[in-house]
Amino acid sequence: MNYENIYIEEENNIATITINRPKKLNALNKRTIAELHTAFKELDDDGETKVIIITGSGEKAFVAGADISEFAHFSVKEGRQLAAEGQNNLFDFVENLSTPVIAAINGFALGGGLELAMSSHFRIASDNAKMGLPEVSLGVIPGYGGTQRLPQLIGKGRAMEMIMTAGMIDANKALDYGLVNYVVSQEELLPLCLKIASRISNNSSVAIKYAINAVNAGFKYDVNGYASEIDAFGTCFGTEDFKEGTTAFLEKRKADFPGS
Repeated sequence: MNYENIYIEEENNIATITINRPKKLNALNKRTIAELHTAFKELDDDGETKVIIITGSGEKAFVAGADISEFAHFSVKEGRQLAAEGQNNLFDFVENLSTPVIAAINGFALGGGLELAMSSHFRIASDNAKMGLPEVSLGVIPGYGGTQRLPQLIGKGRAMEMIMTAGMIDANKALDYGLVNYVVSQEELLPLCLKIASRISNNSSVAIKYAINAVNAGFKYDVNGYASEIDAFGTCFGTEDFKEGTTAFLEKRKADFPGS
């Protein structure tokens, strides 16, 4: 796919995807969602990318929401299809990606933007960032997983308040709530993300994949997270990464993981 609304930079096994619709404050439209799906899939499949960072262009917005002009006149059927396809192609897809995804929230993360950030494996924010799910002010609810992921991350009561008031919280409140891991200046945001990504990339990509699956299993009502952990733990023993990691430890050297 020829990317129109995003661009990708790759260095040292770390890929940074930047959503680039500055005039629309990087709002998500159908094409952008499709481009993001393709980009995440290709990076996850290539075997060389160890970590993915997702951010927005400029200093105002990570993603300021969905592009309302695309669905303002949708029917009930079209609305359900919009949510189902979005969740399947991007938001659930990112959450379950084998490659770790860090959201670098560099400004407004509203509606679908916050939902994309919450789909990522963790979040780091600049000190000017503001986050919220304002959908009820438009007569609709979050449709890309926001009603599920926000309570998981910050608790039911706080999530209910944010969703029902349609209000925004600042970066420090998000840090207090546990919605983001760190708050730094705009200038420090990507360097910190890259620093953490570099630390992640030194570890076994195979083990990280199984860790992501096991953690996610604990948040699914129809899956026993502990059983998933036991299965994934055992499976790791059959990997080349496990052999290399344990051998390197015993030989007192740095592991060189083959990724298999």
